[in-house]
Amino acid sequence: MILSCVLIDDEPLALNLLEGYVKSTPFLKLIAKCNSAIAAMEIIEHKSVDLIFTDIQMPNLSGIEFSKLLLNKNTKVIFTTAFEEFALESYKVNAIDYLVKPISYPEFFSAANKAKQLMHNNSNQTNYIEDYIFVKSDYKLIKINLKDLIYVEGLKDYLKLYTVNSEKPILTLKSMKSLAEELSKKSFMRVHRSFLVNLKMITTIERNRIVFGDKYIPVSEKYRKDFQKFINTDFT
Repeated sequence: MILSCVLIDDEPLALNLLEGYVKSTPFLKLIAKCNSAIAAMEIIEHKSVDLIFTDIQMPNLSGIEFSKLLLNKNTKVIFTTAFEEFALESYKVNAIDYLVKPISYPEFFSAANKAKQLMHNNSNQTNYIEDYIFVKSDYKLIKINLKDLIYVEGLKDYLKLYTVNSEKPILTLKSMKSLAEELSKKSFMRVHRSFLVNLKMITTIERNRIVFGDKYIPVSEKYRKDFQKFINTDFT
């Protein structure tokens, strides 16, 4: 499981330290680092963010005030601050953890891992009814259980969806970008401009290619770093 994260602190040295910690943590992917909560709001309005590390005392909008404004309740927050007296207030807004500066890497890793475990447990509790999509094909709506979807291949304006229950793919008029965004939180990853794969279905990787039976799916340079993180953390 890879967690996308945003860092917020009005102190450049603190931001740089946290950035280094994120880059040293295989299951974290840095989306942005911001010097204010207001700047971070602009980011999270347009991008999916799993985890936010934020300072508390900042000009105009504090970290605690910012956390109360988060519209996506699935986004987790870890506070970073030099002041211990804010601890109780931080837990009132359901923070994952509270780190007091100077923050060591073991402390950082422990808090990040706590967030990962919590999100992993939450994903395992997702109702089965939520694990499907409907796609339009030949003037019909077809229900596809995500656990049966192996991979998706782009074909000009169409997508070919390959499932375990059918020898022939299901064709639908939909963009790869929109489907990738829809399935990004459900164990699917885009590995090539033309391919989206179900990570849970992967059993064999050969020379930067994913093998599904007699089908070899390339992992392009653009997506190789994220895929390598998946291999390092989950495919072991």
